[in-house]
Amino acid sequence: MRWMRYLAVILAAVFTFGCDNQGRPVQEFGLDKLSKGVSSEGDVRMVMGKPDTVREEEDGSRTLEYPKGPEGARTWMFSIGKDGVLRDYKQVLTEENFARIKQGMTQDEIRWMLGKPRTVVQYKLKNEEVWDWKYMADSTTPRLFNVHFDIGTRKVTRTSTSDATNY
Repeated sequence: MRWMRYLAVILAAVFTFGCDNQGRPVQEFGLDKLSKGVSSEGDVRMVMGKPDTVREEEDGSRTLEYPKGPEGARTWMFSIGKDGVLRDYKQVLTEENFARIKQGMTQDEIRWMLGKPRTVVQYKLKNEEVWDWKYMADSTTPRLFNVHFDIGTRKVTRTSTSDATNY
């Protein structure tokens, strides 16, 4: 009986640690410390670390890119206003975001939309370059989202998905 109480306490601690202040599962540890419209770029860097990429926008705002998770299964984009305040953040490796990719888009457009790809492979006989991102299809199933580009034009020709359990 005593060991069951210990087990219950341990499980409660584990589940509490993985939840935010409202009891919702944490998407990324540290996000609960950031507030849109309040937190500074310094706060974001303190919580998330050094960004993989920083994109400077013409209006003085910035986008910070953070590939996270095992082999980049999540990529977070943080929008920082020209005043240095956090405007928004989002996880970009989602089915909804993938559906926005259309034939004819450029490699730069895809790079800024999805972040740094996991791999880039050229198939010269097919005149094709394929970028892929590992993501979680239903929170538990690893998948690869692939964007196929024409090597000459560097524009999207198509997209595809594949099983990532063997990668």
